[in-house]
Amino acid sequence: MNIIRMGVLGIGNMGTSHSKQLLKGRVPGAVLTAICDNNPERLLYAHDNFPGVEIFNNAQDMYKSGKIDAVIIATPHYSHPMDSMQAFDASIHVLCEKPAGVYTKNVREMNKKAKESGLSFGIMFNLRTNPIYIKMREIVKSGELGELKRISWIITDWYRTQFYYDSGNWRATWAGEGGGVLLNQCPHNLDLWQWICGMPNKVTAFCHEGKWHNIEVEDDVTVYVEYPNGATGTFVTTTSDAPGTNRFELTGNNGKLVCENETLTFYKLKIPERELAFTSRELFENPAYDVINVNVEGDCPMHIGVINAFVGNILRGEPLVAEGWEGINGLTLSNAMYLSSWTNKEIILPLDEELFLSELNKKIAGSKFKPISI
Repeated sequence: MNIIRMGVLGIGNMGTSHSKQLLKGRVPGAVLTAICDNNPERLLYAHDNFPGVEIFNNAQDMYKSGKIDAVIIATPHYSHPMDSMQAFDASIHVLCEKPAGVYTKNVREMNKKAKESGLSFGIMFNLRTNPIYIKMREIVKSGELGELKRISWIITDWYRTQFYYDSGNWRATWAGEGGGVLLNQCPHNLDLWQWICGMPNKVTAFCHEGKWHNIEVEDDVTVYVEYPNGATGTFVTTTSDAPGTNRFELTGNNGKLVCENETLTFYKLKIPERELAFTSRELFENPAYDVINVNVEGDCPMHIGVINAFVGNILRGEPLVAEGWEGINGLTLSNAMYLSSWTNKEIILPLDEELFLSELNKKIAGSKFKPISI
Protein backbone atom coordinates (compact mmCIF):
# COMPACT_ATOMS: atom_id res chain seq x y z
CA MET A 1 0.00 0.00 0.00
CA ASN A 2 1.61 3.24 -1.19
CA ILE A 3 -1.40 5.59 -1.07
CA ILE A 4 -4.00 5.76 1.68
CA ARG A 5 -7.50 6.48 0.41
CA MET A 6 -9.03 8.75 3.03
CA GLY A 7 -12.66 9.32 3.91
CA VAL A 8 -14.03 12.08 6.15
CA LEU A 9 -17.15 11.42 8.21
CA GLY A 10 -18.90 14.65 9.19
CA ILE A 11 -18.52 17.87 7.19
CA GLY A 12 -18.88 20.45 9.90
CA ASN A 13 -16.15 22.95 10.75
CA MET A 14 -13.38 20.44 11.44
CA GLY A 15 -14.39 17.85 8.86
CA THR A 16 -14.48 20.52 6.18
CA SER A 17 -11.05 21.80 7.19
CA HIS A 18 -9.52 18.31 7.14
CA SER A 19 -11.10 17.59 3.76
CA LYS A 20 -9.67 20.77 2.27
CA GLN A 21 -6.18 19.97 3.53
CA LEU A 22 -6.34 16.50 2.01
CA LEU A 23 -7.66 17.85 -1.27
CA LYS A 24 -4.78 20.34 -1.41
CA GLY A 25 -2.30 17.47 -1.17
CA ARG A 26 -0.90 18.55 2.21
CA VAL A 27 -0.76 14.94 3.39
CA PRO A 28 1.83 13.03 1.35
CA GLY A 29 0.77 9.45 0.85
CA ALA A 30 -2.95 10.17 1.22
CA VAL A 31 -5.74 11.16 -1.12
CA LEU A 32 -9.30 12.23 -0.28
CA THR A 33 -11.65 9.76 -1.95
CA ALA A 34 -14.91 9.98 0.03
CA ILE A 35 -16.98 12.27 2.22
CA CYS A 36 -20.02 11.44 4.29
CA ASP A 37 -22.63 13.52 6.11
CA ASN A 38 -26.34 13.06 6.88
CA ASN A 39 -27.12 16.77 6.50
CA PRO A 40 -28.47 17.48 2.97
CA GLU A 41 -27.10 21.04 3.04
CA ARG A 42 -23.60 19.81 3.81
CA LEU A 43 -23.87 17.18 1.09
CA LEU A 44 -24.71 19.90 -1.44
CA TYR A 45 -21.71 21.87 -0.20
CA ALA A 46 -19.51 18.80 -0.61
CA HIS A 47 -20.75 18.18 -4.15
CA ASP A 48 -19.90 21.78 -5.08
CA ASN A 49 -16.53 22.02 -3.34
CA PHE A 50 -14.93 18.57 -3.55
CA PRO A 51 -15.00 17.55 -7.22
CA GLY A 52 -14.10 13.94 -7.95
CA VAL A 53 -14.73 12.87 -4.36
CA GLU A 54 -17.44 10.27 -3.75
CA ILE A 55 -20.25 11.57 -1.54
CA PHE A 56 -22.22 9.42 0.91
CA ASN A 57 -25.11 10.15 3.26
CA ASN A 58 -24.60 7.02 5.38
CA ALA A 59 -21.43 6.00 7.21
CA GLN A 60 -21.97 2.28 6.73
CA ASP A 61 -22.30 2.76 2.97
CA MET A 62 -18.99 4.65 2.89
CA TYR A 63 -17.26 2.04 5.05
CA LYS A 64 -18.46 -0.82 2.83
CA SER A 65 -17.90 0.97 -0.47
CA GLY A 66 -14.31 -0.17 -0.97
CA LYS A 67 -13.42 3.49 -1.62
CA ILE A 68 -11.47 4.17 1.57
CA ASP A 69 -8.70 2.64 3.68
CA ALA A 70 -8.93 5.11 6.56
CA VAL A 71 -11.41 7.62 7.95
CA ILE A 72 -11.28 10.86 9.90
CA ILE A 73 -14.29 10.96 12.23
CA ALA A 74 -15.58 14.48 12.83
CA THR A 75 -19.14 13.80 13.94
CA PRO A 76 -20.90 14.99 17.14
CA HIS A 77 -19.29 13.89 20.42
CA TYR A 78 -21.74 11.13 21.26
CA SER A 79 -21.18 9.45 17.89
CA HIS A 80 -17.39 9.08 18.06
CA PRO A 81 -17.26 5.62 19.68
CA MET A 82 -20.01 4.12 17.51
CA ASP A 83 -18.62 5.57 14.29
CA SER A 84 -15.13 4.34 15.18
CA MET A 85 -16.26 0.83 16.09
CA GLN A 86 -18.22 0.48 12.85
CA ALA A 87 -15.11 1.51 10.94
CA PHE A 88 -12.99 -1.10 12.74
CA ASP A 89 -15.61 -3.73 11.88
CA ALA A 90 -15.13 -2.77 8.23
CA SER A 91 -11.29 -2.98 8.55
CA ILE A 92 -10.94 0.80 8.23
CA HIS A 93 -8.15 2.70 10.07
CA VAL A 94 -9.51 5.48 12.32
CA LEU A 95 -8.42 8.99 13.25
CA CYS A 96 -11.02 10.38 15.66
CA GLU A 97 -11.61 14.01 16.51
CA LYS A 98 -11.63 15.00 20.18
CA PRO A 99 -13.16 14.17 22.57
CA ALA A 100 -13.00 10.37 22.37
CA GLY A 101 -16.64 10.34 23.42
CA VAL A 102 -18.88 11.65 26.17
CA TYR A 103 -18.65 8.88 28.76
CA THR A 104 -15.79 6.49 29.46
CA LYS A 105 -17.82 3.26 29.49
CA ASN A 106 -18.56 3.71 25.78
CA VAL A 107 -14.99 4.78 25.00
CA ARG A 108 -13.62 1.73 26.80
CA GLU A 109 -15.64 -0.46 24.42
CA MET A 110 -14.21 1.48 21.48
CA ASN A 111 -10.66 1.02 22.75
CA LYS A 112 -11.17 -2.73 23.13
CA LYS A 113 -12.48 -3.00 19.58
CA ALA A 114 -9.56 -0.92 18.27
CA LYS A 115 -6.93 -3.10 19.94
CA GLU A 116 -8.60 -6.29 18.73
CA SER A 117 -8.68 -4.97 15.15
CA GLY A 118 -4.94 -4.37 14.89
CA LEU A 119 -5.70 -1.26 12.81
CA SER A 120 -4.19 2.20 13.22
CA PHE A 121 -6.16 4.29 15.71
CA GLY A 122 -5.31 7.93 16.38
CA ILE A 123 -7.01 10.85 18.10
CA MET A 124 -6.81 14.51 17.15
CA PHE A 125 -4.86 15.89 20.09
CA ASN A 126 -3.14 18.45 17.91
CA LEU A 127 -1.77 20.50 20.83
CA ARG A 128 0.66 17.64 21.44
CA THR A 129 2.49 18.95 18.36
CA ASN A 130 3.22 22.27 20.11
CA PRO A 131 6.98 22.36 20.92
CA ILE A 132 6.30 24.16 24.23
CA TYR A 133 4.17 21.32 25.59
CA ILE A 134 6.56 18.73 24.18
CA LYS A 135 9.39 20.49 26.06
CA MET A 136 7.37 20.70 29.28
CA ARG A 137 6.76 16.97 29.15
CA GLU A 138 10.42 16.32 28.44
CA ILE A 139 11.51 18.37 31.46
CA VAL A 140 9.02 16.64 33.77
CA LYS A 141 9.67 13.10 32.54
CA SER A 142 13.46 13.57 32.66
CA GLY A 143 13.29 14.43 36.37
CA GLU A 144 14.88 17.85 35.81
CA LEU A 145 12.00 19.58 37.59
CA GLY A 146 12.10 17.01 40.39
CA GLU A 147 9.11 15.32 41.96
CA LEU A 148 5.94 17.30 41.25
CA LYS A 149 4.42 19.13 44.21
CA ARG A 150 1.80 21.44 42.73
CA ILE A 151 0.09 21.92 39.36
CA SER A 152 -2.06 24.86 38.31
CA TRP A 153 -3.71 25.63 34.98
CA ILE A 154 -5.87 28.70 34.49
CA ILE A 155 -7.29 28.42 30.98
CA THR A 156 -9.93 31.07 30.34
CA ASP A 157 -8.91 32.56 26.99
CA TRP A 158 -11.84 31.27 24.94
CA TYR A 159 -14.52 33.83 25.50
CA ARG A 160 -17.93 32.91 24.05
CA THR A 161 -20.96 35.14 23.51
CA GLN A 162 -24.59 34.13 23.90
CA PHE A 163 -24.84 34.35 20.10
CA TYR A 164 -22.27 31.56 19.84
CA TYR A 165 -24.38 29.29 22.02
CA ASP A 166 -27.58 30.24 20.20
CA SER A 167 -26.08 29.36 16.81
CA GLY A 168 -27.25 25.73 17.07
CA ASN A 169 -30.01 24.14 19.13
CA TRP A 170 -27.66 21.25 19.99
CA ARG A 171 -24.98 23.55 21.36
CA ALA A 172 -24.39 23.62 25.11
CA THR A 173 -26.98 20.92 25.82
CA TRP A 174 -26.56 17.63 27.67
CA ALA A 175 -28.29 15.69 24.91
CA GLY A 176 -26.55 17.46 22.05
CA GLU A 177 -22.93 17.92 23.17
CA GLY A 178 -22.83 16.05 26.46
CA GLY A 179 -21.27 18.94 28.33
CA GLY A 180 -20.02 22.50 28.19
CA VAL A 181 -16.59 24.05 28.51
CA LEU A 182 -15.01 20.85 29.87
CA LEU A 183 -16.15 18.70 26.96
CA ASN A 184 -16.10 21.28 24.17
CA GLN A 185 -13.15 23.59 24.80
CA CYS A 186 -11.02 21.69 27.34
CA PRO A 187 -10.33 18.16 26.00
CA HIS A 188 -6.92 19.25 24.66
CA ASN A 189 -5.94 20.81 27.99
CA LEU A 190 -7.10 17.86 30.06
CA ASP A 191 -5.16 15.57 27.73
CA LEU A 192 -2.02 17.68 28.06
CA TRP A 193 -2.43 17.85 31.84
CA GLN A 194 -2.37 14.07 32.19
CA TRP A 195 0.18 13.61 29.34
CA ILE A 196 2.67 15.89 31.09
CA CYS A 197 1.85 15.35 34.77
CA GLY A 198 0.15 11.95 34.95
CA MET A 199 -3.30 11.08 36.27
CA PRO A 200 -4.49 12.21 39.71
CA ASN A 201 -6.31 9.78 41.99
CA LYS A 202 -8.74 12.20 43.67
CA VAL A 203 -10.95 14.83 42.05
CA THR A 204 -13.18 17.51 43.59
CA ALA A 205 -14.92 19.92 41.23
CA PHE A 206 -17.42 22.75 41.12
CA CYS A 207 -19.08 22.98 37.70
CA HIS A 208 -21.46 25.94 37.50
CA GLU A 209 -24.15 25.37 34.88
CA GLY A 210 -25.43 28.39 32.98
CA LYS A 211 -23.69 30.80 35.34
CA TRP A 212 -22.75 33.39 32.72
CA HIS A 213 -24.85 32.33 29.69
CA ASN A 214 -28.37 31.09 29.07
CA ILE A 215 -27.29 27.45 28.65
CA GLU A 216 -27.95 24.19 30.49
CA VAL A 217 -24.35 23.00 30.74
CA GLU A 218 -21.33 24.31 32.65
CA ASP A 219 -19.56 27.54 31.65
CA ASP A 220 -17.50 28.09 34.83
CA VAL A 221 -15.38 25.37 36.49
CA THR A 222 -12.94 25.16 39.41
CA VAL A 223 -11.25 21.83 40.14
CA TYR A 224 -8.97 20.51 42.89
CA VAL A 225 -7.10 17.23 42.46
CA GLU A 226 -4.63 15.12 44.44
CA TYR A 227 -1.94 12.76 43.14
CA PRO A 228 -0.70 9.49 44.62
CA ASN A 229 2.60 11.13 45.64
CA GLY A 230 0.80 13.87 47.58
CA ALA A 231 1.02 16.54 44.89
CA THR A 232 -2.03 18.74 44.41
CA GLY A 233 -3.45 20.53 41.41
CA THR A 234 -6.04 23.10 40.39
CA PHE A 235 -7.76 23.60 37.05
CA VAL A 236 -9.83 26.71 36.38
CA THR A 237 -11.75 27.37 33.18
CA THR A 238 -14.67 29.43 31.90
CA THR A 239 -16.01 30.93 28.67
CA SER A 240 -16.86 34.27 30.29
CA ASP A 241 -13.56 35.89 31.33
CA ALA A 242 -12.42 38.87 29.29
CA PRO A 243 -9.55 39.19 28.82
CA GLY A 244 -8.79 35.56 29.44
CA THR A 245 -5.69 33.84 30.81
CA ASN A 246 -3.70 30.78 29.77
CA ARG A 247 -1.13 30.00 32.46
CA PHE A 248 0.13 26.47 33.08
CA GLU A 249 2.39 26.28 36.12
CA LEU A 250 4.19 23.24 37.52
CA THR A 251 6.08 23.31 40.83
CA GLY A 252 8.55 20.54 41.61
CA ASN A 253 11.28 19.87 44.11
CA ASN A 254 13.80 21.58 41.82
CA GLY A 255 11.85 24.72 40.99
CA LYS A 256 8.95 26.01 38.95
CA LEU A 257 8.03 25.73 35.27
CA VAL A 258 5.66 28.34 33.81
CA CYS A 259 4.06 28.31 30.38
CA GLU A 260 2.37 31.60 29.50
CA ASN A 261 2.18 33.94 26.52
CA GLU A 262 3.83 31.37 24.22
CA THR A 263 6.96 31.27 26.38
CA LEU A 264 8.36 28.69 28.78
CA THR A 265 10.28 29.80 31.87
CA PHE A 266 12.13 27.54 34.32
CA TYR A 267 12.81 29.00 37.78
CA LYS A 268 15.49 26.47 38.73
CA LEU A 269 16.46 26.21 42.40
CA LYS A 270 20.16 26.10 43.21
CA ILE A 271 19.37 23.62 45.99
CA PRO A 272 16.34 21.29 45.83
CA GLU A 273 13.56 22.56 48.07
CA ARG A 274 13.27 19.42 50.21
CA GLU A 275 17.01 19.46 50.86
CA LEU A 276 17.05 23.16 51.66
CA ALA A 277 14.05 22.85 53.99
CA PHE A 278 15.91 20.50 56.34
CA THR A 279 19.50 21.72 56.03
CA SER A 280 19.11 25.49 56.21
CA ARG A 281 20.04 27.14 59.51
CA GLU A 282 18.40 30.47 58.67
CA LEU A 283 15.00 31.58 59.91
CA PHE A 284 13.81 33.29 56.74
CA GLU A 285 16.01 32.05 53.93
CA ASN A 286 14.79 32.94 50.47
CA PRO A 287 15.74 30.01 48.20
CA ALA A 288 18.11 31.05 45.42
CA TYR A 289 17.24 30.20 41.83
CA ASP A 290 18.18 30.87 38.23
CA VAL A 291 15.64 32.15 35.74
CA ILE A 292 15.97 30.15 32.53
CA ASN A 293 14.10 31.18 29.42
CA VAL A 294 13.74 27.73 27.94
CA ASN A 295 14.71 27.55 24.30
CA VAL A 296 11.88 25.87 22.44
CA GLU A 297 12.54 24.88 18.85
CA GLY A 298 10.50 23.16 16.20
CA ASP A 299 7.40 23.65 14.13
CA CYS A 300 3.85 23.39 15.43
CA PRO A 301 1.99 21.57 12.63
CA MET A 302 -1.22 21.12 14.66
CA HIS A 303 -4.00 19.20 12.85
CA ILE A 304 -2.07 18.55 9.67
CA GLY A 305 0.78 17.15 11.73
CA VAL A 306 -1.58 14.67 13.39
CA ILE A 307 -2.99 13.58 10.03
CA ASN A 308 0.47 13.17 8.51
CA ALA A 309 1.58 11.05 11.47
CA PHE A 310 -1.57 8.93 11.12
CA VAL A 311 -0.84 8.23 7.46
CA GLY A 312 2.81 7.54 8.30
CA ASN A 313 1.68 5.07 10.95
CA ILE A 314 -0.41 3.13 8.43
CA LEU A 315 2.20 3.16 5.66
CA ARG A 316 5.45 2.83 7.58
CA GLY A 317 4.63 2.07 11.20
CA GLU A 318 5.73 5.54 12.35
CA PRO A 319 4.48 6.76 15.76
CA LEU A 320 1.17 8.55 16.08
CA VAL A 321 0.98 11.96 17.73
CA ALA A 322 -1.57 10.41 20.11
CA GLU A 323 -2.77 6.82 20.27
CA GLY A 324 -6.57 6.70 20.05
CA TRP A 325 -6.88 4.72 23.26
CA GLU A 326 -5.28 7.63 25.18
CA GLY A 327 -8.44 9.68 24.71
CA ILE A 328 -10.02 7.93 27.66
CA ASN A 329 -7.58 9.57 30.10
CA GLY A 330 -8.66 13.19 29.66
CA LEU A 331 -12.29 12.05 29.39
CA THR A 332 -11.93 10.25 32.72
CA LEU A 333 -10.89 13.57 34.24
CA SER A 334 -13.88 15.48 32.86
CA ASN A 335 -16.29 12.66 33.79
CA ALA A 336 -14.89 12.71 37.33
CA MET A 337 -15.23 16.49 37.48
CA TYR A 338 -18.88 16.33 36.44
CA LEU A 339 -19.65 13.52 38.85
CA SER A 340 -17.99 15.34 41.74
CA SER A 341 -20.02 18.46 41.04
CA TRP A 342 -23.30 16.57 40.56
CA THR A 343 -22.91 14.52 43.75
CA ASN A 344 -21.10 17.17 45.79
CA LYS A 345 -18.44 14.57 46.67
CA GLU A 346 -14.76 13.87 46.18
CA ILE A 347 -14.32 11.28 43.41
CA ILE A 348 -11.72 8.57 43.90
CA LEU A 349 -10.32 7.12 40.67
CA PRO A 350 -10.84 4.69 39.03
CA LEU A 351 -14.17 6.21 38.07
CA ASP A 352 -17.49 4.53 38.84
CA GLU A 353 -18.56 4.45 35.19
CA GLU A 354 -22.06 3.11 35.85
CA LEU A 355 -22.79 5.86 38.34
CA PHE A 356 -21.54 8.52 35.96
CA LEU A 357 -23.69 7.20 33.12
CA SER A 358 -26.73 7.09 35.40
CA GLU A 359 -26.22 10.72 36.42
CA LEU A 360 -25.56 11.78 32.83
CA ASN A 361 -28.81 10.17 31.69
CA LYS A 362 -30.67 12.28 34.26
CA LYS A 363 -29.16 15.37 32.66
CA ILE A 364 -30.06 14.16 29.18
CA ALA A 365 -33.64 13.46 30.24
CA GLY A 366 -34.04 17.10 31.29
CA SER A 367 -32.28 18.56 28.25
CA LYS A 368 -34.10 21.00 25.99
CA PHE A 369 -32.52 19.26 23.00
CA LYS A 370 -34.30 16.11 21.86
CA PRO A 371 -32.88 13.34 24.07
CA ILE A 372 -30.86 10.65 22.39
CA SER A 373 -30.65 7.00 23.35
CA ILE A 374 -27.30 5.97 24.77
